[in-house]
Amino acid sequence: MSAFLPLSAQADVSNAEASGADVICGPDANSQRRLPGIANSDCIALEKDPENVKALPEKSSPTPRPVLLDYENKIIGFDDRWRIVELVGYEENLLDPYNRNVLKADRPLYDDWFFNISIVSDTFYENRRVPTPVGLQSTRNSGDLGVFGSSYQQALIENLLFEFVYYKGDTTFRPPDYEFRFIPVINYNATYLDEILGVNVDPADNTTRYEDFIGIQGLFVDKHLRNVSDNFDFDSLRVGIQPFNSDFRGFLFQDSPFGVRLFGNRSNNIFQYNLAWFRRLEKDINSGLNDVRRTLRDDDIFVANLYWQDMPVLGFFSQATIIHNRNGEEDNNRYDENGFIQRPASLGGERPKSYEVTYFGYNGDGHIGRLNLTVSAYQAIGTIRNDVFSQRDADINAQFFAAELSRDYSWARYRLSVMYGSGDSDPYDDVAEGFDAIFENPQFAGADTSYWMRQGVPLIAGGKVAISSRNGLLNSLRTSKEQGQSNFTNPGIRLLGAGADWDLLPELRVSFNVNRLWFDDTTVIEVARNQGDIDTHIGDDVSVAIIYRPFMSQNIVARASYAKLFAGQGYKDLFPDEDPHSLLLNLTLSY
Repeated sequence: MSAFLPLSAQADVSNAEASGADVICGPDANSQRRLPGIANSDCIALEKDPENVKALPEKSSPTPRPVLLDYENKIIGFDDRWRIVELVGYEENLLDPYNRNVLKADRPLYDDWFFNISIVSDTFYENRRVPTPVGLQSTRNSGDLGVFGSSYQQALIENLLFEFVYYKGDTTFRPPDYEFRFIPVINYNATYLDEILGVNVDPADNTTRYEDFIGIQGLFVDKHLRNVSDNFDFDSLRVGIQPFNSDFRGFLFQDSPFGVRLFGNRSNNIFQYNLAWFRRLEKDINSGLNDVRRTLRDDDIFVANLYWQDMPVLGFFSQATIIHNRNGEEDNNRYDENGFIQRPASLGGERPKSYEVTYFGYNGDGHIGRLNLTVSAYQAIGTIRNDVFSQRDADINAQFFAAELSRDYSWARYRLSVMYGSGDSDPYDDVAEGFDAIFENPQFAGADTSYWMRQGVPLIAGGKVAISSRNGLLNSLRTSKEQGQSNFTNPGIRLLGAGADWDLLPELRVSFNVNRLWFDDTTVIEVARNQGDIDTHIGDDVSVAIIYRPFMSQNIVARASYAKLFAGQGYKDLFPDEDPHSLLLNLTLSY
């Protein structure tokens, strides 16, 4: 490659020739091709020794495009270094996300501004058996005096996600200078139950519900404030609706709230930090997506955490975190889109409450030698105004622990999982001991296929209070995690599990999980159901999944899974004559 400088006067041309540079004026005498950006009356110097470039004069007028000499010593012009491959005839394909594509930020739109678009279609079909409580007023079967009706349910869910990213800066080694991100999601969902008053509080809606919704899961601007080292350690500020995960596996807070987040790293990325304030958005109850049409909830989350790479051993990541959740919704009643009450929960005195709770946590993820390890531990302390059953102020004192140990053997991985969430032993005292998260979405112990984690198992019919929420592990007795409040008067959970992943082919994986589940303490459930002597053993949750990737990438992923809960005595005490199981089909297409 030859360096070039424009020459604006005859004296410049003479000086350049004296320095040994090749000088060309007007059209190239050899190729008879016009020089890009240079008039016929102008000249340029081609200097093959970069050390001599500094000796050549500079021109104050706009700099022409860079030039190259090809194998015939002819001059070729190009706009910037990202377009070099165009000179050899390389063509783009906008439908190909893996090769050069301007829609995937492989070259700038102009200057150093890049654009990236991602499109994901996620389709679920679920056929399940979930206890469906009914009363005399809500059963469709005349003469049926049972407390529970038919448990047969079906659901079809389609999420079409678009992610638009517009950013400035070459991000090969450094963060972008500016980033604008927009993530809309189009949702369609259809639900069928065998009983009325399940899909809507209006019995005229019968047994089927069809809904569509558009949610905004991301809308933020990110400003790169500064670099603090030659290794591009940095500080950045992000403002807007933004995805955030407080730990490695989504145990405590994984959501897309509105917020302001200061983040960065130090010591060549050994240390990473977050300082953030978030305010939760109302969500559509049927899709689970953010509903930006409504005002922000009176629910604030303050986050401070620090990640330490290779601590305590090489290959292991440690995180210390403090998260404070202030909920002031004591005067905020909320009915969901289907007409069911969400705040306050129809549990205990059914009175509005508010709370402030601080979580002190340690999280670790990585490997120690050949063993892979994930661990999380939280201590929650705080206060509640108008606790669920006592209807007076109470102190929060709850604990959580989870760990997953695994090891890889060629094409197989074997896992052991353990989890503990403390339960409340006395719902009428002034201490709430049941652990609850802010907004959990655990990726743990076979979460994608587990029956207990995927299904919201109801406890009380009228208020739609569930033992555990969909896509959740904790037995928190909430109305929902989307619109309900945290509840620290709950029975808690204990889990012991084992699993395996077998990569039978590069395209084909089979996963198997079995989890034994217990309530930590059944006192709260006994009071809520006015039912004594409920056993602690929930049951054995067994699931198997087949994941097929025809192109050995994430562009097309098909999954089929089956899960069954072999009911323990505690589950049978609550839901006699039930056969809980589910079949899930899932297809994900990504661009």
